[in-house]
Amino acid sequence: MKSHFAMMAAYNAWCNERIYEAAAQLPKADYHADRGAFFKSVSGTLNHLLAADRIWLRRFTGEGEAPDRLDAVLFEELSDLWPARRNEDKRITAYVENLSEADLAGRIRYRSLTNPTEIEQPLGPTLAHVFNHQTHHRGQVHCLLTGFGLDAPVLDLVAFQRISGLGMA
Repeated sequence: MKSHFAMMAAYNAWCNERIYEAAAQLPKADYHADRGAFFKSVSGTLNHLLAADRIWLRRFTGEGEAPDRLDAVLFEELSDLWPARRNEDKRITAYVENLSEADLAGRIRYRSLTNPTEIEQPLGPTLAHVFNHQTHHRGQVHCLLTGFGLDAPVLDLVAFQRISGLGMA
């Protein structure tokens, strides 16, 4: 199970780098333009992903900054957001690398931002949610980039597996 999550952490970082490279081609106005996505814009969606990852890593580790809103705009400009994204991806990778199989079989307790009651659930499936959440919203950004006429990058897991060799054994 751990090798699966290690692959997903590496895949997550690979996808984020590719989607940020594509987003960097947008003019500032387009980057911030409300295009009707759930978090409105490319900027809003990329900020949401960083905010959500910070929230989850705080829940998992008890460490790090975590906003109190899912729609928090942590960085207005991509040039500031991108290094923070890279750092968060390093934190995610390091967290996963330090997990044992016993940890993954364990449970996590936390409180959501919208529901003050304590939630308890298995760590492994919760970590799977974090990676799935990234994929979901990156897909929205991919669509927005395509709508702006950009050649958005391939983000398929199988493409990453072929390039990296992870998950191919």
